[in-house]
Amino acid sequence: MHQKELNERSPLRVLDQSIHGGLGRGNIGVVVARHGVGKTAFLVGVALDELMRGRHVLHVSLDQTAERVRTYYDEIFAELSHAEALDDVWGVRMSLERHRRIHCYLGGTFSLERLREALRFMQENGEFRPQTVLIDGYDFANKTTDDLAGLRAIVRELPAELWMSAVTSRAARRNEQGVPEPVAHVDTAIDVILEMAHDGKAVRIGLLKDHDNPDVSELKLALDPTTLLLSREA
Repeated sequence: MHQKELNERSPLRVLDQSIHGGLGRGNIGVVVARHGVGKTAFLVGVALDELMRGRHVLHVSLDQTAERVRTYYDEIFAELSHAEALDDVWGVRMSLERHRRIHCYLGGTFSLERLREALRFMQENGEFRPQTVLIDGYDFANKTTDDLAGLRAIVRELPAELWMSAVTSRAARRNEQGVPEPVAHVDTAIDVILEMAHDGKAVRIGLLKDHDNPDVSELKLALDPTTLLLSREA
């Protein structure tokens, strides 16, 4: 299968349709789940989908090393290329790596200013302007809508889509829209919110917020806990 065809058939087209065309540049999307459910795998899936389109992606990890993040990409791409019989695997992989950057800020070293500095350096010295930014491991519990407004300002300047992950718990409080903490208290600053939950067979991905649309569509999307690949639900 050719790269373009693989991208057109991606299960993420289901997400695009459910949220009326996609997240959109300058907007913030958050995937919420308990520990170990597959948030990083979902973000990598989003990144690979963008990379397959020839777009630049910046993956920011706040709780994993660069080596661990690269392993996610290598393993999921290997599964994807095998499952879909992708043509020219080596050439596609090299192209994806040229369009991707991984930055890690461990031990609470992340800040808006450090992110701005990194983006400025990439653009001025590497001619690299990301069209998608991923932030994995963000501490939503200790953040306010002002913090998210700062992130939104950064991605609007690029402009880029911003996808983030948040850890929730079984006992987390939910607001009237069903959004759990730690994102419920800042949900007005987020455009799209997804929730991942394991039902014993697969990880189901549900849509909790779709921009300002009052009627949220049912999202038929899942993640295989073995291969870490996204799939369409029947």
